Amino acid sequence: MLAILLGGGIALLISLLGTRVAIRVFTKWGYGQEIRDDGPTSHHTKRGTPTMGGVVIIGAVVLGYAGAKLLTADAPSASALLLLFLFVGMGLVGFLDDFIKIVKQRSLGLRSKAKMVGQTVIALVFGVLALAPWLEDENGRAPASEKVSFLREIEWLTLPMVLALLLVWLLVTGFSNAVNLTDGLDGLAAGACVMVFGAYMLVNIWQNNQFCQEEAGPSCYNVRDPLDLAIIAAAITGACFGFLWWNASPARIFMGDTGSLSLGGGLAGFAILTRTELLLVILGGLFVLITASVMLQVGWFKTTKRFTGVGKRVFRMAPLQHHFELLGWEQVTIVIRFWIITGLFVATGLGVFYAEWVARL
Repeated sequence: MLAILLGGGIALLISLLGTRVAIRVFTKWGYGQEIRDDGPTSHHTKRGTPTMGGVVIIGAVVLGYAGAKLLTADAPSASALLLLFLFVGMGLVGFLDDFIKIVKQRSLGLRSKAKMVGQTVIALVFGVLALAPWLEDENGRAPASEKVSFLREIEWLTLPMVLALLLVWLLVTGFSNAVNLTDGLDGLAAGACVMVFGAYMLVNIWQNNQFCQEEAGPSCYNVRDPLDLAIIAAAITGACFGFLWWNASPARIFMGDTGSLSLGGGLAGFAILTRTELLLVILGGLFVLITASVMLQVGWFKTTKRFTGVGKRVFRMAPLQHHFELLGWEQVTIVIRFWIITGLFVATGLGVFYAEWVARL
């Protein structure tokens, strides 16, 4: 438990202080945000605001975890190292995207195919290593499982290796892009991530307290390294919380794709390594809703254009938060209400998680 507090505290301080330094440095270097011309006109005032703040979040998480392990004289686990690989790797893809935007001075960075290739490579390497038998512990637990999971592994739903990797790819690319779509208003993605990663910290602590020491049972959790995963969850929560100080409206810095892709990848990584893959749909319900709004908008537009010749839209603009902007809602109002929605999703997910354990007693 001390390591969890240390990891979260160190990451919070580094993020809080480091983001202030990043604002000054990025402003001096001219690393400003480019704004979409087809976006809400109110966003044009944000042009030139420092971006790539996700670099600070990633650095704070890595240093927070490393500091906690050093201070407690404990070796890192395979699960934690894999999660950090996924977290940092997705951040590198986002960094390339952000850097191209800055250098080319345009709102488009990496081409969509190039970005997807990068996400796919990181996701598949993570999946192969997480499912690898040589990373099993003394009780035969690999970091990830080929079984589909909701609140724990579904015993009768075992996937072949190819389909298991496909599920890993779908979760990683899906949620990294979902957080990226959510990061459109000051503080929205950072605040939502604080709650969801905080929830995973509690899930990991509970799984550690009810850990299956040797053989899996109905009232314990057959997860490898839950306590170590809790340290990373605390570090990411603290890093996002510190970043939110500077990212809240009016934002003085944006996390960019560097931050959003890494955070989305981290969410998927937690779902996979904690055997709660389908639970993430509830905990990260806001990200799912926002992604669904984009899919619905694009799908309906293409369908109506094909059959009627005129494309029609469900929303005034997608993602969903911009629809409410165009309805006249203030940005702060949208962000706070979406935070409330996130809180409701998180409370529901944690309630379901705990209720299932109680029902098994």
